[in-house]
Amino acid sequence: MNAAQRPETAMSPQRLAELIDDWFRSSQGSATARAEAQVVKPLLKQLFGYRILQLGGSGNRSFIEDSSLYHKIRFSHCYRPKSGLAVANAEELPLAADSVDAVVLYHALDFASDSHRLLREASRVLRPGGRMLIVGFNPYSSWGLWRLFRRRTGIPWGGRFIAPGRVADWLRLLDLRVDTIRYGLHFFPVRMKPLLRFARGWERIGQRINSPFGGAYIVLCVNQVAPIRPVMDKWLPLRARSGTMVAIEGRGARFRKP
Repeated sequence: MNAAQRPETAMSPQRLAELIDDWFRSSQGSATARAEAQVVKPLLKQLFGYRILQLGGSGNRSFIEDSSLYHKIRFSHCYRPKSGLAVANAEELPLAADSVDAVVLYHALDFASDSHRLLREASRVLRPGGRMLIVGFNPYSSWGLWRLFRRRTGIPWGGRFIAPGRVADWLRLLDLRVDTIRYGLHFFPVRMKPLLRFARGWERIGQRINSPFGGAYIVLCVNQVAPIRPVMDKWLPLRARSGTMVAIEGRGARFRKP
């Protein structure tokens, strides 16, 4: 079984969403969200357009509120009366191709039933020239090491922890060019509140030395797929300044001398 399909994520979407929500409400999950937001916030300013889509994360938490894009789109894994979110499968989005200006995958690849499929679907709805921001757990970190001792159970340890290098390879196959890679979660994955008070200090040190061993990676990439241009008529008459007709055929041009 490859990294795109693991038994740890083989549970109902509703149950998985509940576990993720519970973890983000915990002291460890809250510290994680704060640390990642510090790294992501400057990158959100580099996302332009009208529509931004968030996939993954907690259904009760929007990670794109600080974005300047007007139309913010989020879906829920299952029906939640108080959330006000539409229900949709992130791997089969009810959105047209090339319809979104920016996509944020907030630990979506870590907990998707099929990470490859989700990434393909996210790139499908992203317009040419649009940008995608990916946040995932880094296996080459203290968090990745701690995951080995936790037997990969629970949240976040049951996630995939896909290496950023592998994610970059997937992006290249989809014509997505990696623009920036940052790292966060430089503190140890402790759960006790007294120890989590030192998390901000560790984050400042990790950011200062630009350590690649943070517990989370943040990848910003650009969709390089060229837009499909409408085909022009074979002959398009134009009028030159002298009043003589000029005909354009394909990319070349034929001129009639006055």
